[in-house]
Amino acid sequence: MISTTANAPLLHFSTSHVPEADRIGIWREVYGQMILRLDVEPLSERPFEADVHLRALPGLALVSGSISGARDRRTTALLSDGIDDLGLAVHWGGCNIVSQRGRETKLGEGEAVILSCGDSATVIRALPCRYLGVRIPRTALLALAPHAEDRIGMPIVRANPVLELLKGYVAVLLADGNATYELGRLASDHVYELVALLLRGDTMDNPTVADRGGVRAARLRAIKADILKHLGNRELTINALASRHSVTPRYIQRLFENDGHSYTEFVLEQRLAHAHRFLCDPCYANRSVSTIAFEAGFGDLSYFNRAFRRRYGMTPSDVRRQARSRQ
Repeated sequence: MISTTANAPLLHFSTSHVPEADRIGIWREVYGQMILRLDVEPLSERPFEADVHLRALPGLALVSGSISGARDRRTTALLSDGIDDLGLAVHWGGCNIVSQRGRETKLGEGEAVILSCGDSATVIRALPCRYLGVRIPRTALLALAPHAEDRIGMPIVRANPVLELLKGYVAVLLADGNATYELGRLASDHVYELVALLLRGDTMDNPTVADRGGVRAARLRAIKADILKHLGNRELTINALASRHSVTPRYIQRLFENDGHSYTEFVLEQRLAHAHRFLCDPCYANRSVSTIAFEAGFGDLSYFNRAFRRRYGMTPSDVRRQARSRQ
């Protein structure tokens, strides 16, 4: 089964390059039996397709992707491996029916459910189903959410701010395969905390919840992603970000200060890096320096030139000439 004792590189499994006749056999043996300890059965009425990414962090296993035309079962025979972790399955789209402990749940888009690796279970994905999975040692989760087992098999509705933060944070962890063991351990603790908050039903309106390490880390990741998405918008302001993320401007400032820099410094650094990449890219050789500066979000060309030279020790034109000489 996928190890959760240390950091592991991101694994990618896909049936796209496997002959259709061989897909289910390979998938059952490698992905089902060896990695997730599941029995995988094809659904005869649907072709089997799968494309998933997996990653292990200390005490945490993550999986994200899409599967269709399969029935996954945690059978009585497989339970003999002694693995009793608890898992959160988040449904992003398609058809997903989950059965465990006498409960059958058809998950709607954006909903989630807690499952137990220590009990028999069945997951049916007839149509293409996009999902995210988080697996946590049972003792670790129960220490934070003692009544977690009472929620097994019960859907968690999508209109939940904690769930949205968790999904965004896990997506970043799956994309970043370079964390050290210490950072991986910290990220695992953050995920534990977010899942526990979700199961306890704590609301984001509670100031003590907003100041928890997992919530702060997930919010900072979400806000940074929002900044990068709108980097070229010169109307990007801390007030606009605060409104979109339902927090105060001062809360955002504290998040960045705790991360070792200010909000303004982060935005400036990202805009300068964006401009530097474009100046070095031959695909943008026909764009003027001023156009690149404006597209990176700078409204004042003189300020851009000064800030750029301070950061890189050269003018934008010097960087472009140097990049051309290397081609």
